[in-house]
Amino acid sequence: MRERFASGFDPFVIPFVIGMAFVLGYCLIAMIRVICQLPKADRKRFLLSLITPKYIWMNLRDIFLNCLIHVKLWKRNKVLGYMHSSIAFGWFMLIVLGHLEVMLFVPERIHLFYYPIFFNYFVAETEQTLQGALLMFLMDFFLLMVLSGILIAIIKRFASRIVGMRRTTRLSALDRVGLYSLWAIFPLRLLAESFTAHISGGSFMTIPANWLFRQFLGNDLNALPTWWAYSIALCIFMCVLPFTRYMHIPAEMLLIPMRNAGIKIRHPRKGFALLEVYSCPGCGVCIDACPMSVRKTNCKDATVYLNRQLRRGNERRIAEISDKCLLCGKCSAVCQVGVQGPELRVAQRERRKFALTPSYTGMDVQPLTAAVAGKGGVLYFAGCMTQLTPSIRRATASLLDKAGVRWHLMDPDGGLCCGRPLMMAGRSEQARELIAKNLEIIRASGCDTLLLSCPICYKVFKEEYPLEGVRVVHHSVFFQELIAAGKLSVTHEDGLRLVWHDPCELGRGCGIYEQPRQALATAGEIVEAGMHHAESICCGGSLGSLTLSYEQRQPMTQNALDNLTVADPDQIVTGCPLCLATFVRMADRPVRDLAEVLDEHC
Repeated sequence: MRERFASGFDPFVIPFVIGMAFVLGYCLIAMIRVICQLPKADRKRFLLSLITPKYIWMNLRDIFLNCLIHVKLWKRNKVLGYMHSSIAFGWFMLIVLGHLEVMLFVPERIHLFYYPIFFNYFVAETEQTLQGALLMFLMDFFLLMVLSGILIAIIKRFASRIVGMRRTTRLSALDRVGLYSLWAIFPLRLLAESFTAHISGGSFMTIPANWLFRQFLGNDLNALPTWWAYSIALCIFMCVLPFTRYMHIPAEMLLIPMRNAGIKIRHPRKGFALLEVYSCPGCGVCIDACPMSVRKTNCKDATVYLNRQLRRGNERRIAEISDKCLLCGKCSAVCQVGVQGPELRVAQRERRKFALTPSYTGMDVQPLTAAVAGKGGVLYFAGCMTQLTPSIRRATASLLDKAGVRWHLMDPDGGLCCGRPLMMAGRSEQARELIAKNLEIIRASGCDTLLLSCPICYKVFKEEYPLEGVRVVHHSVFFQELIAAGKLSVTHEDGLRLVWHDPCELGRGCGIYEQPRQALATAGEIVEAGMHHAESICCGGSLGSLTLSYEQRQPMTQNALDNLTVADPDQIVTGCPLCLATFVRMADRPVRDLAEVLDEHC
């Protein structure tokens, strides 16, 4: 025993050293590969961000909050939040405290990188280490924290509903090896440190365990097998990590600074897109969130399974999952890592140059002549879906006239499309041609405000059109501003209960939640849906899906309606003509656009 104190080495550390060398080498090569795959401009932006104080602070903050504490998951599900943070933060603190012990008590050993991991084996309790009773207490405390998280993880795997999940991810064979080795690491650490606690010291958990073991096994405990088992479990986990969902641990630490630097998906399977795929933790939170999960046969189409197939290169399943998706964005909203599921799917469609379905081939991309709004005027773009629901266009026009707004309609003949459906289908080149033609009309109009009543149009005009000097605004925001300025007087109807449906593109897509509610509250009492704001449920009618039939969408629509009517509202109100057209077919009460409700009460 004294020999290992002097040498600072024992053969049992070899498995850990092998595993650590492998995972560090693999991650280093993978990181270089991802960075090299970035376009030159993105690579330069990212590397510059690493030496910019603003981004350094932002990256450290986000890595701490998202990788260790998992604040996003805490907000959604406190049990799952505790489970993830107790394992991640607890393990991190065990490593930090181990290094602190070495620096305080045996600083000459700090160059041995395995030493802090196995500190309790190599260091005998002396008068000097007795002063580290607080550190020993903290080591036991954080080990207990990790063990409690592991216990919840085991419950989640075999009885997920107890922790608030209907479904969890189906694991691959290697995922199971990684999972079970992770589960084994910390009980084995407790066992190993307990077997040596009478020599190296311990605290409230390891000392009583040591006393108990010595009652049954005698004073001469053979601790070496337990330390070998601990080292081997660490080795197995690190060796399979790059080939399992646990690759998200190092991948996310690169994803966060790249995202903060403004890097976006430029290639479907290289650079930033590849990093997003490997940053997926495989937790399965997106499965319950996906509107398609209401149909049991569709639960394999969540983003977690797309990422798995992208790793495997299964082209058939990649195409099937990508084309079926509604692109509602809820998976991204609930993902603790923020993996951009919709963007990854669109990138796969772009890669295959999806052949347009009949619903897209009829788009007129010929330039049309718009009425000139005049300098400082409002140009109202109704869009395809609003043209198909003329009551929205009439109500919008009526409200603009009542407010005394000088405006003109950009698409009076209903022949223009914003281009977003083409982008959703992966036809970005055709969309760019359409955007160029629309830009000519907008710029020629002389307007300073472009008004949209469709969130699908609003998102693409806001993000893809270079409209410097022109304000792009959704009608829900514009009308709220007119009401606040006193240009629209809305009569409040007592007893009228209204529920606001957050359209996917307006809410999750553009972050607009409060202005529509403020405007609607002037007409009646607002009641909330069961799930709302960022967790609003997609209507099921999204243009994002290229393969879902009407029959397949019906259960999704009904699920969304059930969610909207939990508070028994008199009317369902939305700000999207596509959502309105979808809900009207199945709703048991009136479904109206915000403009219609406001116009009726003005």
